[in-house]
Amino acid sequence: MMIGYARVSTQGQDLDQQRAALGAVGCVRLFEEKVSGAKRDRSELVKLLDHLRPGDVVTVTRLDRLARSTRDLLDIAEQIKEAEAGLRSLAEPWADTTTPAGRMVLTVFAGIADFERSLIAERTSAGRIAAKARGVRFGPSPALSADQVAHARQLIAQDKPVAEVARLLKVHRATLYRALADATAATV
Repeated sequence: MMIGYARVSTQGQDLDQQRAALGAVGCVRLFEEKVSGAKRDRSELVKLLDHLRPGDVVTVTRLDRLARSTRDLLDIAEQIKEAEAGLRSLAEPWADTTTPAGRMVLTVFAGIADFERSLIAERTSAGRIAAKARGVRFGPSPALSADQVAHARQLIAQDKPVAEVARLLKVHRATLYRALADATAATV
């Protein structure tokens, strides 16, 4: 069975052209929605994927109606494949997983997406290393400044209870203990 999926991004757009194109190629069931493709929780797409049976063919007018990125497309194509169904795009005839050539093209896309993820991970790692070398500190800002930690150390040395010092500095006791330990480790 040919099942159509039509999507527009905004309420101001309409689905008429996609509906007509999908009907013209024989889609007997249409899943339609007006939602941004960037949203991961598209209810009609989820219903479509749940509805799939072996031998069904999901048909879209263009791949960008189905997915926002190559990675997203590959994830959706994998779900379609797991349901033993096919994927066909009217505007991109090479993206037809019901043919050996279409499956090969999608496999090449998967390899390219994997390569792209590897490059991004390498660049991100190199960037973090370079930033750390320049003294950039990652993570949240410290809850206590160096002066506050020094003041807390003085108060504790004067036998003030840690809980009282923490209340004075408006932090939890654990935060104060951590800041004291970090300050000690930094001086060693």
